[in-house]
Amino acid sequence: MDLLQETQPSAGSGAAATSDRIHAATALRTLAHAFVAHRAPSSLLRSIADAASGFTSALLTEPGRTRPVDELKRGLFETDVPDGHGIDHFPDCVVSGLANPMGIAIRVRREGEEAVASVVLGPAFEGAPGRAHGGIVAAVFDDTMGFVLSMLKQPAFTGQLTVTYRAPTPVGEALEFRARLVSSEGRKLVIGAEATSTSDVVVAEATGLFIAIPAERFGEARKA
Repeated sequence: MDLLQETQPSAGSGAAATSDRIHAATALRTLAHAFVAHRAPSSLLRSIADAASGFTSALLTEPGRTRPVDELKRGLFETDVPDGHGIDHFPDCVVSGLANPMGIAIRVRREGEEAVASVVLGPAFEGAPGRAHGGIVAAVFDDTMGFVLSMLKQPAFTGQLTVTYRAPTPVGEALEFRARLVSSEGRKLVIGAEATSTSDVVVAEATGLFIAIPAERFGEARKA
């Protein structure tokens, strides 16, 4: 189910709309990586810009979308996650959402008490030559830790995230991020994680401090 819904009813089913959004977002992500990784003549670049501008103009005429907080909360913190099963945040999540064209599109599953994310970082996420941008690595850590919160059914916000980069994080290579609860005291939850390459090299480690909130406060508007 698409947790982001149109503010007005759509003509098709929710499942079909989600499938179409994922298909379109996947095509756009693939385009972005190809754009970064390949040379292109000016004529092709102009064609891409014209097509993108046309699609943008068309989209801006369509109804806006909102994220229903109650439905999002049920999906994130009220659903059981069996061992060995995949875990989803919401389709438009910038890190794990398949329907977000600007996303990283990590895939996450539960293994015992750990959330395990798998991803191949494409050329658009390169920092130094051949290496993933450190901010992208941090984002994957933060999101993977968020899945631990889903497993615990505990809403919480990131209070602090510390990342130690042990080795270059490669682009174009399968990576695995593992996270688990380390300790909890009152509202403070500490989650630890590490990322490894296909050669079993630990490329980065992270510790996150999360501050738990009551479920009824999740989705509250920020007060000025």
